[in-house]
Amino acid sequence: MTIVEHIQELRSRIIKALLGLLLGTIVGYIWYQNGLTLGRLRIPALGEILLRPYCALPESSRLGPPGECRLLATSPFEMFLLRLKVGALAGVVLSSPVWLGQLWAFITPGLVRRERRVTLAVVSAAVTLFVLGAVLAYFVLTYGLSFLMMIGEEVQTTALTGREYFGFVVGLIVVFGVSFELPLFIVMLNAVGVLKYDAIKDKRRAIILLLFIFAAFMTPGQDPASMVAMALSLCLMVEIALQICRLNDKRRAKARPDWLDLDDEQGSGPVTASGPVRASARPDATAPPAAPGAALDARPAGDFDDVL
Repeated sequence: MTIVEHIQELRSRIIKALLGLLLGTIVGYIWYQNGLTLGRLRIPALGEILLRPYCALPESSRLGPPGECRLLATSPFEMFLLRLKVGALAGVVLSSPVWLGQLWAFITPGLVRRERRVTLAVVSAAVTLFVLGAVLAYFVLTYGLSFLMMIGEEVQTTALTGREYFGFVVGLIVVFGVSFELPLFIVMLNAVGVLKYDAIKDKRRAIILLLFIFAAFMTPGQDPASMVAMALSLCLMVEIALQICRLNDKRRAKARPDWLDLDDEQGSGPVTASGPVRASARPDATAPPAAPGAALDARPAGDFDDVL
């Protein structure tokens, strides 16, 4: 394809991806306040799902009449903008098969079969790790929010706005999801030969300390529940990544020939013959040397064209 054809294809892929995002945003906007019932299966509204950790708090930690669970709105357009923002984030997730498929269809023609397999495996692992991190963040949110909201409840009452609460929830989910990509990054560095298992196998204490410091700075609320959950999860996943690196280095060492590890000035040892020399190929020492030009004289006349 020419450059113009590549640009035209890129434009087509971007338009299709944007249409998928628009459709996903519309679905997320509707889903924010409306549940879905499929036979006996009922899918709650998105706002209800995100509000459950807040509603799990004691009534004394929430502002409002008993038995109700609502957030505050301090401006006329806050509820609309909040619903649009949450719907757009849900649309990005719901339409991910569309825009990821368009991205995959654009880059795969330039990859060989092995590169396609590797790219597909990396993308699948990245999506899976992000989802695992987001799910863990949602379950940890209840404990973290309870700790933050019940500090000093004897002297004050906390009143959260929808913008503040959903910003905290989305931030925690994104931080957990992105942080869970760290083990994949370690495995990728090892796969390309940049990071060796022998170089980091004795540094586990430093790695654990750095992971706890990372969790302390990255969690939005800095509450102990979120920090400990993130740090312990990352420690477990990093250890799994290190074991994958160890197995990969072991497999690579078996497939590597020994002479590649020798010093540049060190000999590789005696060279053995690949096989016996055939008798017909040995020169006869008793035969007189052939006269110059005898080989040409022995050729037929028609072969001089080939010589020339």
